[in-house]
Amino acid sequence: MAKSAWGLYGQWTIGAAIFVHNAEGRFNAKLTLELLTTKGVTVFCAPPTVYRMMILEDLTKYDYTGLRHFTSAGEPLNAEVIKVWQHATGRTIHEGYGQTETTVVVANYPFMPVKPGSMGKPVPDMNIDVLDEDFKPVRPGEVGYICIEVRDSRPIGIFESYLEDPEENVKVFQKGWYNTGDKAIKDEDGYFTFVGRGDDIIKASGYRIGPFEVESVIQEHPAVAENAVVASPDSVRGEIIKAFIVLVNGYKASDALAKEIQDFVKSRTAPYKYPREIEFMDELPKTVSGKIKRAVLRSREIERKSVKPASGDQMT
Repeated sequence: MAKSAWGLYGQWTIGAAIFVHNAEGRFNAKLTLELLTTKGVTVFCAPPTVYRMMILEDLTKYDYTGLRHFTSAGEPLNAEVIKVWQHATGRTIHEGYGQTETTVVVANYPFMPVKPGSMGKPVPDMNIDVLDEDFKPVRPGEVGYICIEVRDSRPIGIFESYLEDPEENVKVFQKGWYNTGDKAIKDEDGYFTFVGRGDDIIKASGYRIGPFEVESVIQEHPAVAENAVVASPDSVRGEIIKAFIVLVNGYKASDALAKEIQDFVKSRTAPYKYPREIEFMDELPKTVSGKIKRAVLRSREIERKSVKPASGDQMT
């Protein structure tokens, strides 16, 4: 419903035409690229999953001259994907951030430079900041909650409240702010970078690690088509980083490849951020809109390790 309001009604209101493809069954990246480049499409919006699948195709076979703007929303888009897409099409992907409870509240606008991996800056008519648990601003570069000021009234585009859920309303609306529950970093230039949902943060050996940061490094490995990182219970460290990986066609799951990916991550980020466990999958669980269901993977890990040690095709 939220995507319909953003992606259909808004465009109709200003008199724009919308191209709708009734995609039945599995997503077809090749067909989507053909439609985009031959049917007069000028603006394209898709979740990161779609872009990750399309860059696995031969992008040099298509003519992108008619397309003038690409956007992405739903979850963070890896900087590596943006780089590959821009090299092939000559245009960058503009990310945005919002929730079902809101409209787009942070975005990369056409008039400002895009920082790959950042979801941009707040919309002009809202006061949005990164705050700690006491609703005080954190310093640039520190992790905090994305909060929207609702002190005097709800800004247009922000929901009024959760229906018949007073406890949740008290939790998210405090001290004149709406706490989205999402964590981010704001840099010195005011750009926001998504870190993860509050419950997605991995607490391993005393470190707090955002899954998106690790996923972005893993995504740079040539064998990786898509991946998701979650916390997995560990008797010694409390939690460890586990990566679920879908491989590019032509690569086969093996202990050696898992070790190679682990070493690859170690060489590009802090050693404690590498995935101690890797499981190769044919596909990741997703919502109908293409978001990866990390909560499903996380719950499965908790269930697995409460019953018996992980086994099967899991690499450690």
